[in-house]
Amino acid sequence: MRVRSLPLLIVCSIGLFALILWLRPRDPAPPAPPPPTSTADLFSTPNWLELNDYQSTISRASFLRLIDGTFTLTPAWREWFEVGTDEVKIRTSRDPADIFRLRFAPEGLESPPPRFWRSPSQLGPAPADRPLEGLKVAIDPGHIGGSWAKMEERWFQISGSQPVEEGTMTLRVAQLLKPQLEALGATVTLVRDKLEPVTELRPEMLRSQVSTGTSPGNIAKQAELLFYRKAEIRARAKRVNETIQPDLTLCLHFNADAWGNPASPTLVPANHFHMILNGGYTGEEVSRPDERHDLLLKLLQGIHDEEAAIATSAASAFVERTAMPPYLYTPGLSSARDVDANPYLWARNLLANRLYRCPVAYYEPYVMNSQEDHTRIQAGDYEGLRDVAGKLRPSIFREYADCVALGLERYYRAHRPAR
Repeated sequence: MRVRSLPLLIVCSIGLFALILWLRPRDPAPPAPPPPTSTADLFSTPNWLELNDYQSTISRASFLRLIDGTFTLTPAWREWFEVGTDEVKIRTSRDPADIFRLRFAPEGLESPPPRFWRSPSQLGPAPADRPLEGLKVAIDPGHIGGSWAKMEERWFQISGSQPVEEGTMTLRVAQLLKPQLEALGATVTLVRDKLEPVTELRPEMLRSQVSTGTSPGNIAKQAELLFYRKAEIRARAKRVNETIQPDLTLCLHFNADAWGNPASPTLVPANHFHMILNGGYTGEEVSRPDERHDLLLKLLQGIHDEEAAIATSAASAFVERTAMPPYLYTPGLSSARDVDANPYLWARNLLANRLYRCPVAYYEPYVMNSQEDHTRIQAGDYEGLRDVAGKLRPSIFREYADCVALGLERYYRAHRPAR
């Protein structure tokens, strides 16, 4: 009997052992491998064929007016553009044989260029109390702020005071501005709505993209620069151009003078204000195929004239409310040029206002480390007026938002008939 039961006993023992193995706590599954690093947000390959959509839309005179008068600083652009009577030949690489031909429209017979944004005349009439009705606005709060502010070098703190973080402050202004523009009829989207990057890339993912030969101690720093100066801006541009597709993008920033050690910063006596339009490309910048291509897209869409008109109204509102003097670039020592002899408007080739394929109102008001503005920043956000440094003042954040809203309200009210 026992002999016959032995195989059954063995089978049961094996089954029990297998059950114990199956029921025992398992080791956690190994983490999933990180997603492959994409560098699409770092570089762009120009698609020259898309410029075919702009054939015969701009006259020779208009092309020369814009490229000579706004978009470049020196005649060095002519190394890459051969302007003829009926067309311009554009070198698309360093090989002189790589040419894109753009035909000019006959003088007086220019046609509207293809674009996703609309001018005031294309928006049509608006109610008298809602001059922004139908307008699509993207608000881009500059920088990131929060835990990223130190990395961005847009942070400083005076002992005993709250830290100053530009990205945190621009987001607060954006949050105050959005309902104001919506009350005027606009559809408003924030390009970022929190103190986090738009790009999914992170500095540690970009270390392999740092130029070979960089010292080991510098690799982390260079990867950080790629992250917040390139990947983040390109990710925002992708969101603006492909998802939001606004009629106007508002880039909100606070300016600053050199503050030295951010843990023991220097406060300066003066503040100032200016606005930045796309333009002022240096010879070196025009020599780069992607920047040459982006310059053409901005020029051919007629973006500059719209930017200049909006910025003129925007600057006027700021100066009226704040009496801030203009920030003046030094001719010959900076890659900027004045616009329409207005001391508050300057053309520069910044990545954001180059990549956004619509008019951009790029604000640079206040000086974060000025004695006056630092005191106002420390007072925080509040309603109404308070005594700040001996003067009754609104919150600096609300003043900023109010000025932006006023400038846009006046511009669109003046350029759209009431219905």
